[in-house]
Amino acid sequence: MQLHFYKYQGTGNDFILADNRQNEYVLTQQQIHKLCDRRFGIGADGLMLLQNKEGFDFEMKYYNADGKEGSMCGNGGRCMVKFAYHLGIHREVYRFLASDGVHEAEIDIDGIVSLKMKDVSVIKKFRGDYLLNTGSPHYIKLVTDVMHLDVYKKGYEIRHSKDFEEEGINVNFVEQSVEPDKIIVRTFERGVEDETYSCGTGVTAAALVCYHNENGFNDVEVQTLGGHLSVEFDRVDEDRFENIWLCGPAEKVFQGHIEI
Repeated sequence: MQLHFYKYQGTGNDFILADNRQNEYVLTQQQIHKLCDRRFGIGADGLMLLQNKEGFDFEMKYYNADGKEGSMCGNGGRCMVKFAYHLGIHREVYRFLASDGVHEAEIDIDGIVSLKMKDVSVIKKFRGDYLLNTGSPHYIKLVTDVMHLDVYKKGYEIRHSKDFEEEGINVNFVEQSVEPDKIIVRTFERGVEDETYSCGTGVTAAALVCYHNENGFNDVEVQTLGGHLSVEFDRVDEDRFENIWLCGPAEKVFQGHIEI
């Protein structure tokens, strides 16, 4: 079978995408894993299929680099919206279905994609750190000098600890700036089992933990290894956040065909 693929990236979080509206691609876990391999395949943090779904502009099917179907991917969702636009699906407001439910998205005049994330109503404190789910489960650890941290070693230890080994968790190391609305985030992702250049749901989780306005609107600027993102949201009460939008670039890198 020949796969017509497209490579996209959102702040360095890169993905293989395919138009599956004709249901022509049925991929095994092994095939997806090989396609995502950076030495023996195309190379990516994950693979996504754009599919038809009645009542929606499209459905997003996401698979981690290990080939297993994954939970929500924020940067992947933003790349999928830009992919839909390039396929000729043009909307002022996109409405699509993902693993965690319905999402809306917009593309502005500069090509920045804003993706509405699920509301968050629970942030748990865990041994001095934080746990929350923004479509995928996240562990937030506040640190200093994050750019010199061994993210792979520390992230691997937490992700594979007895508390999280079975289901897995994404581990985010977050440095707060002297400016209250700016943070730096580095993430070890489950399914990739390594640090990625950026993680959209992780950035979102970190921004919620690092809110700067006690009540009402917040806009947190986030630096990742792959570039800048922003997270806008309303803090309604202590652990309740609504109208969460993940905003940033999403770009096509190249396209091609590969035999699988």
